[in-house]
Amino acid sequence: MLTRPNSAAGLGDPLSMAHNFSEPGLFPEPPKAAAAPAAPGAPLAARMRPVSLDEFIGQEAVVGPGSPLRALIETDRLSSVILWGPPGSGKTSLAAIIAGATHADYLELSAVSAGVADVRKAIAAGEAGRSAGRRTILFIDEIHRFNKAQQDALLKAVESGVVTLIGATTENPFFEVNSPLLSRSLLFRLEALSQEQVLDLMRRALADAERGLGATGVKVDPEALTHIADRAGGDARFALNALEVCVAAAQAEGRASVTAADAEASLQRRLLRYDKGGDQHYDVISAFIKSMRGSDADAAVYWLARMIDSGEDPEFIARRMVIFASEDVGNADPEALVVAVAAFNALQQVGLPEAGLNLAQAVTYLATAEKSNASAVALWSAQADVERLGSAPVPTHLRDASYRGARRIGHGKGYKYPHEFPEAYVDQQYLPEALKDAKYYKPSDRGQEAEIRRRQERRHRG
Repeated sequence: MLTRPNSAAGLGDPLSMAHNFSEPGLFPEPPKAAAAPAAPGAPLAARMRPVSLDEFIGQEAVVGPGSPLRALIETDRLSSVILWGPPGSGKTSLAAIIAGATHADYLELSAVSAGVADVRKAIAAGEAGRSAGRRTILFIDEIHRFNKAQQDALLKAVESGVVTLIGATTENPFFEVNSPLLSRSLLFRLEALSQEQVLDLMRRALADAERGLGATGVKVDPEALTHIADRAGGDARFALNALEVCVAAAQAEGRASVTAADAEASLQRRLLRYDKGGDQHYDVISAFIKSMRGSDADAAVYWLARMIDSGEDPEFIARRMVIFASEDVGNADPEALVVAVAAFNALQQVGLPEAGLNLAQAVTYLATAEKSNASAVALWSAQADVERLGSAPVPTHLRDASYRGARRIGHGKGYKYPHEFPEAYVDQQYLPEALKDAKYYKPSDRGQEAEIRRRQERRHRG
């Protein structure tokens, strides 16, 4: 996906021969990118890193035939870009491919260790290169870790073309990258790899005797590969490194094959991609709420389990459920709010893991309850009128008449006390004059709200 808006492991592997600014000093000579095989002792994921777009697996929408980014890379006309995607989705591999394909000088920084001084060194090198008629590409891994000052230091150089920026980030750049820098770059969104794509990568690694595991002679059962791919969660790096662990374990024990049981023993815990302060935090809670709103109890419980297992703050989950009870269930089932608040209280009293049962009970109740957002819409509509009209005067008959002298100035005059009328209801104006005909709350015909609607209609007819 390509947009022009208003991270992964570092590139410090042998595929990129670019200079690393964590080393002291400026370049003694212009750095030059060159593709090269990874060292034999490098992790399998580094050794199997693609050296061309033809070897690249996945991200067809971004680098497939005819895609804008592929055209920019193949014609060596890359403009500044931000690569945004989860770990193991190919950001570093794309940077390595660019490093091997470009005729420009290629520099790299890791935002984990680089500072403003390193950025300024890179810009100085870019200026020197431009004076000599060369372009400079600057790759910054985990660019979201740069603070505002570090990102601002790049602005002028990127805008003037002193450097062409490639920024890689696992976090939502709209949250983590300064707007001026983002607006000067093309944004490409990379997705987690599919299970079949991860399986394809592992099969390649097992068949490759030069860079992969083919020379080991160890066979891996299809069920074991599926188990690893399932646990990888779309992360190619995790899958390849996990595969290497399994094969190494088999070799150490003198076994010629890896079974599903072996893979399960080597990988004790599924990789859950979740950052409580990052993009996944917002995406998963969004899926959780939308599943409850869509009355899918199974999906809602899945997202609940995902958050609990990933260490999400359980009170954050419970608070969202309390809000949901009023926003999406409302008076269609007033008990929903009672259940949600009870679950919140149970969490505070019991704590996890046992309170997970209370949360699950509440989630399934909320998901299967009749839905109505009429109360929420009423509030939002009223708030819009408050914003539009400001402090509209309180009708005189509704004003406080309890203090001495209030009635002499007309407060309370003409007020009708509902309990003095049949069914404790009397028709009188309660809204400010400018809004006397406004209708904010419009009950649905679902659940208990249907009775509220009939009650209102009966009163209005009377």
